[in-house]
Amino acid sequence: QLQLVESGGGLVQPGGSLRLSCAASGGPLTYRPVGWFRQGPGKEREAISCITANSGITNYVDSVKGRFTISRDNAKNTIYLQMNSLKPEDTGVYYCAVRPISEYCGFIARDYEYWGQGTQVTVSS
Repeated sequence: QLQLVESGGGLVQPGGSLRLSCAASGGPLTYRPVGWFRQGPGKEREAISCITANSGITNYVDSVKGRFTISRDNAKNTIYLQMNSLKPEDTGVYYCAVRPISEYCGFIARDYEYWGQGTQVTVSS
């Protein structure tokens, strides 16, 4: 059973950057797509990015496109989310999630099998 632990969240000023990490244990991430989701205050959880198992395809929602970059290091069993040009509306708890072995990644939360506990990101001056 996979365990996922996110880290790297914190308080940052608008326009700043953060790099989130999602470290997996209990099994390899190889062959598994991974996604990042977030839940802002008073909002429903939303998908923001995903990456296929071989890193061949990455997807982003429009609100983060051009500012966020998802990547993975299968040797380290870790997924990353580089977040630049952060805005107050990016505030929320960020979760990584792993799908069963598949060629595809996607933005439907129920397709994801394992979830981390989340890391808080606050963008404020």
